[in-house]
Amino acid sequence: MAKLDELRIIARVARMYYEWDIRQAEIARQLGLSQATISRLLQRSKQEGIIRISVSVPTGVYTELEESLVKKFNLRDAIIVDCLEDKENTILRDLGASAAYYLESAIQANEIIGISSWSSTLLAMVDALHPLPKKPGVKVVQILGGVGNPNAEVHATHLTSRLAALVKGEPIFLPAPGVVGSEAAKQVLLEDEYVGKSIDLFDRVTMALVGIGAVQPSALLAESGNIFSSQEQDLLVQKRALGDVLLRFFDHQGKPIESELDKRVISMSLEQLRKVDRAIGIAGGSRKFAAIRGALRGGWINILITDRFTAAKLAKE
Repeated sequence: MAKLDELRIIARVARMYYEWDIRQAEIARQLGLSQATISRLLQRSKQEGIIRISVSVPTGVYTELEESLVKKFNLRDAIIVDCLEDKENTILRDLGASAAYYLESAIQANEIIGISSWSSTLLAMVDALHPLPKKPGVKVVQILGGVGNPNAEVHATHLTSRLAALVKGEPIFLPAPGVVGSEAAKQVLLEDEYVGKSIDLFDRVTMALVGIGAVQPSALLAESGNIFSSQEQDLLVQKRALGDVLLRFFDHQGKPIESELDKRVISMSLEQLRKVDRAIGIAGGSRKFAAIRGALRGGWINILITDRFTAAKLAKE
């Protein structure tokens, strides 16, 4: 225990700094001490129990749960959304709004943003996004083929073009289907100048925005036509596929499913996604739980935005 006279000066400095909001330099001037001494005394105030700092977490904020997921799955960050109901439509809306808020604060100059097609969650994010001040060198590149059913194709184009307009960046489209009929057809498309322009950017993406899908396709993906046949989906199930990112399928441990089907997909690969500085998976709901867990176990994303119900289940696994 420090001497009483030393405790007195420690308490005095602590009150001046924490209760009276006096800056360290001004405290040093008033007391005739160096600023380094003031800093040392403030540190001592914590060690001696004179100052005890606690963080009062607001209702609806899940900091401890976020930290638990970060540690458990070796994530860069986890953002847990306070959804009121464990219902898919509610979760979709709330995840979109939270992802938009995150994006508004995260975009940097010369950012190359990769965005997936055929994701209702990403569509909700873009619809909730506010226009941002222009930052130089920003590009928005489509990282999953967006050609398909003409009605559904509007969604894929909207995602890329609308996001680019809101962040005042250059849109780079991927004018190809997400799934083609054969490996040979894929090779022909890869030789196209405009397809190649997008694919060449995949290794330069600094922020990727992806949905996480279950084996059974979402309504939007099914409508797009960018899905495998029912027989091919049965094959994926036989190989124990549980989910996908960018139409790249994996099992319950996140291990990629090896099949001829993968050679017909036109999108960023999982290994490319793993190398992205901020690979952001935005998904929630009980239907996608196993797929989200697999994506985390595989390390395919390093930032997760999900709902509180899904997060609680992930933390208990």
